[in-house]
Amino acid sequence: MNGGLRVGLDIGGTKMLGVVVAADGAVVAQAREATVAGPAGVLASATAVLDRLAAALDGALPPQIGIGFPGLVDHDRGAVSHAVNLGLGGDWLPLADLLSARTGAAVAIENDVRAATWGAHLISGEDDLGYLSIGTGLAAGFVLGGRLRRGATGASGEIGHVPVDPHGGICSCGQRGCLELSAAASALTAAWPTDGDTSPAVAVFAAAADGDPAAIAIRDGFCARVADAIRMLGLSVDPAAIILGGGITDLGEPLLEAVAAALRAQAATSQFLAAIDLAGRVRLLPAGVPAAAIGAAMIWDAR
Repeated sequence: MNGGLRVGLDIGGTKMLGVVVAADGAVVAQAREATVAGPAGVLASATAVLDRLAAALDGALPPQIGIGFPGLVDHDRGAVSHAVNLGLGGDWLPLADLLSARTGAAVAIENDVRAATWGAHLISGEDDLGYLSIGTGLAAGFVLGGRLRRGATGASGEIGHVPVDPHGGICSCGQRGCLELSAAASALTAAWPTDGDTSPAVAVFAAAADGDPAAIAIRDGFCARVADAIRMLGLSVDPAAIILGGGITDLGEPLLEAVAAALRAQAATSQFLAAIDLAGRVRLLPAGVPAAAIGAAMIWDAR
């Protein structure tokens, strides 16, 4: 009996996480598989995760599956394309139909950041929020008045590709000096390479906490750029809450404190910024909660 249960699948460039979620949002089962690139690989990896979840439920999946996908998504057709990290180019892959044929379930697909945004809405209880995903890239999502904002072309929240430095490097999108180049985890990887045993983000924050001047400069510069992204959200949409998510937020309170300090420093020279108190609106997702997979599972309810 799977009454009220739903399945969410968070597809990433290196791994896929599947969850079974109860009606109240509680995760009752999880499965993880490495992602194999290419259309056939993505389909096979997703099928493997769903098979493991079905096994955890005595062989039968719930009737609804939601997917968060890191590329362009045609929400109405359930098709995906342009996911470089997954080996998908411009040809549309009808992933929803393919997985529905394999599982017998109805399948809905959403952009991964928007799925995580919906998850942040459910987890936080906030009906008016901006979600900032800080991972290899940088992107945002919005739930405004309880409604998920997709945008006219599906490009809502792609703030990582707003150019901010005319002398900066060339971004993967083809523009120069995009915000993503300085406010995503990849910026810390470039500035503070490690041997692989410790993530660059953890290493640079630890070194900064120990007083290393170079690490302090890198940490503070990075957090100032994240603060710029938050300011962009605050000044364009003015949400009641701004929630930070993505892989780098595993840093926890040290990240939140450093970003809040950067926001307060910006507001110190602007009465206008001080009045809107962006630092007071920023929070982190709870550690260890699979917001993107939960949001994908419940994406059927997104309006």
